Amino acid sequence: MASKTFLTIPLTSIALASWLTSCDRQSRVPEHYNIVFIMADDHTQQMMSCYDDRHVKTPNIDRIADDGLLFTNSFVANSISGPSRACLLTGKHSHANGFRDNTTSVFDGTQWTFPKMLRQAGYETAIVGKWHLGGTPVGFDYWEILPGQGDYYNPHFITQADSMVQKMGYVTDIITDESIDWLDNRRDKDKPFCLMIHHKAMHRNWMAALDDLTLYEDSQFVMPDNFYDDYAGREAAAGQEMSIAEDMNLTYDLKMLRDTAGITGGLERAYLGILGTMTPDERRRFTDFYAPIAEDFYSRRLTGRELAEWKYQRYMRDYAKTLKSLDDNVGRVLDYLERNGLMDNTIVIYTSDQGFYMGEHGWFDKRFMYEESMHMPLVIHLPEGLKRRGRVDELVQNIDFAPTFIELAGLEVPDEVQGVSLLPILRGDSLTDWRGSLYYHFYEYPAEHAVKRHYGVRTDRYKLIHFYNDIDAWELYDLQNDPHEMHNIYDDPAMRPLIDSLRTELVSLQHQYGDTLGLRLNGF
Repeated sequence: MASKTFLTIPLTSIALASWLTSCDRQSRVPEHYNIVFIMADDHTQQMMSCYDDRHVKTPNIDRIADDGLLFTNSFVANSISGPSRACLLTGKHSHANGFRDNTTSVFDGTQWTFPKMLRQAGYETAIVGKWHLGGTPVGFDYWEILPGQGDYYNPHFITQADSMVQKMGYVTDIITDESIDWLDNRRDKDKPFCLMIHHKAMHRNWMAALDDLTLYEDSQFVMPDNFYDDYAGREAAAGQEMSIAEDMNLTYDLKMLRDTAGITGGLERAYLGILGTMTPDERRRFTDFYAPIAEDFYSRRLTGRELAEWKYQRYMRDYAKTLKSLDDNVGRVLDYLERNGLMDNTIVIYTSDQGFYMGEHGWFDKRFMYEESMHMPLVIHLPEGLKRRGRVDELVQNIDFAPTFIELAGLEVPDEVQGVSLLPILRGDSLTDWRGSLYYHFYEYPAEHAVKRHYGVRTDRYKLIHFYNDIDAWELYDLQNDPHEMHNIYDDPAMRPLIDSLRTELVSLQHQYGDTLGLRLNGF
């Protein structure tokens, strides 16, 4: 779709003076809101106490929800890291922005992105942390990014000077340090700003800050009711390779290193490489903690369900203790904004690039259109002038961030953007024609975890999925009666009218977004 012509008006000295005045007078609505966008990696709603308090406490993330908005129906368009980030930047689905999966080499930085437009309009823009789109960021006044996934300990960063710099410490602390330093010392404080803080945590293999290693060791986490799912009636689910019992690696994922001699597996070698990023003292502290756990584990010779449940508990503990630093560092950013009087004119977003499985269906990882990975946590602190508070049940998607930020800056959203601005929700407007369905398309197969390619439609109650490529399977779920997606009712004759209706909606969305591959697979 061709882009609409729009006028970008830089902030003149008069506009800047108006913006600064509005910031000083808290009784007035700012003309240009600052934006702080905090995005974790693989952080899921089940591990945020504002959504689900069974497992962990996240008091600082909860601070954002407590005085702002908690979105209950927030979703990704493609549940995998690089593509999710491309959807965020462009406001377009993966087929439209060209970054369909993580095997794609480089994001096309020549296309429209919201940071470019904000920068043209006079915003100061910055990104710190995980990029994971190949190449280097475009449209930012300042950036400092991790190469690829980055390391948890003593990570390297790629800088604007086109150099690789190692920074000593724990990655979540460092990303926050650099972000606060930019806010405090590097930005032009006469301009509104957009700062994107992109964390490595909670990405596999969940390595905690050294001071947090002992946390949760006495915790027994509640197992999901469908941990022992047999995948009846769900061919694609049965063929995946993301089972905690079968596919979670004892050394790489769970740190049960017994003997470095004779290691040949790729994940085991990768784990040794991670240990090699630590200083001698850090490595000693780390291995001294895990060594007795490993010794006890191997002495017990667990098998079957005992082994699967032991692996689940270790996974949950490592994930939870890694999360502790992430939540602490969210608190550091909020404290800085409060100390410096920025909360009244700054919108603060906390989200993740997608959801994650915490044992549901017996899994870890993401990718599937099923709820745990398609669901994306989203909480937003709203400054003055944006009055809605509390729970938001409208269907929203990560393609909606770009148009939202553009409208917050008072600009017109280009036609090529496929997302919908959330500004009416944030203002508390009456919503009479909000979207009733969402589109999803996952492409990365054959690849790690063997999740088949698929696309589908989700409404407020139903989900229709088509798995394709080397498989041709349809699935239908009634999320009201089957929220854990255990019963595929596609073959129930009584569902034919519903299926026809959902197929019509699916095709309509594929036409709307221009997904020609999806249309062709759907017979159009």
